Amino acid sequence: MIETPYLLFLGDAPDQLAAKVAQGIKDWRPEFAVGQFRMEGCKADMKLTDMTLEEAKAAGAKTLVIGVANRGGIISPAWKKVLVAALEEGFDLASGLHNLLRDEPDLVAVAEACGRTLHDVRIPSVKYPIANGVKRTGKRCLAVGTDCSVGKMYTALCVEKEMRARGMDADFRATGQTGILITGDGVPLDAVIADFMAGSIEYLTPDNDPNHWDIIEGQGSLFHVSYSGVTMALVHGGQPDALIVCHEPTRDHMRGLPGYRLPSLTAVRDMALTLAQVANPACVVVGYAINTQHMAEDEAKAYLASVEADLGLPATDPFRFGAGKLVDALEAI
Repeated sequence: MIETPYLLFLGDAPDQLAAKVAQGIKDWRPEFAVGQFRMEGCKADMKLTDMTLEEAKAAGAKTLVIGVANRGGIISPAWKKVLVAALEEGFDLASGLHNLLRDEPDLVAVAEACGRTLHDVRIPSVKYPIANGVKRTGKRCLAVGTDCSVGKMYTALCVEKEMRARGMDADFRATGQTGILITGDGVPLDAVIADFMAGSIEYLTPDNDPNHWDIIEGQGSLFHVSYSGVTMALVHGGQPDALIVCHEPTRDHMRGLPGYRLPSLTAVRDMALTLAQVANPACVVVGYAINTQHMAEDEAKAYLASVEADLGLPATDPFRFGAGKLVDALEAI
């Protein structure tokens, strides 16, 4: 197990979104976040106390978590001095990057010399089956998006929180490194061999009680040419009864793809529903989760009202205004 609490390492993140792992931990497990460590030039800020390694150790932090999710999941050479110093200071290291800590000989050598542990959470720990498409008992909701990093994980966590507040039987099912670090369990989907991705989601969301909801964290986008494969695995392996379409309306292009504009909400709705109904003909779209963090409150509320008027389903920013509308729609299924 990864020891808590954490010192969140933001490195030289170029913007706030690049530190989404740290942001997720700070927002959903604030008790785990002692402080943050930022290198020169870092443009991200979790609004936590900036600490040296020595200060964080004195404050009780046990693990330095790499809170950055860069394109390609690379351990930057610029970070190495800090990571080595953290091991020498007595911290374990935890990372969800594709570039594994255990594959860095210098980090391995220092960790062994100092008696510290390297945690790579983006390694499948189970031999997953190939998907069989057999109908499972229980209910499942999947968050799908117009792009990467638009709020699919936050939507799923908000829905689970609201369901539990109402006494409903629900579990958030993590499918990425941030969700796994928040909950302590899940499937690192984009690190699973392609033939077994859909099967890993069947494994993650097995037969359950008829009124139990698995709220599945979405990944990528069906319209993102880099990451559509993981989304497809979720749509078929998740066999969802309900879809929530997630969107961030202030972007002018797909994340990491300046030549691609975001698809419309209706395009995502129709594509995702058509594909989901291959595995579950009864699947429906229940609403829209809009990430309004870059909009003023009046502007955000007006945008949500326009989505509801145009598309005929509830729309909310579940983190900012609550997930009640979405849960109302799920309860009605």
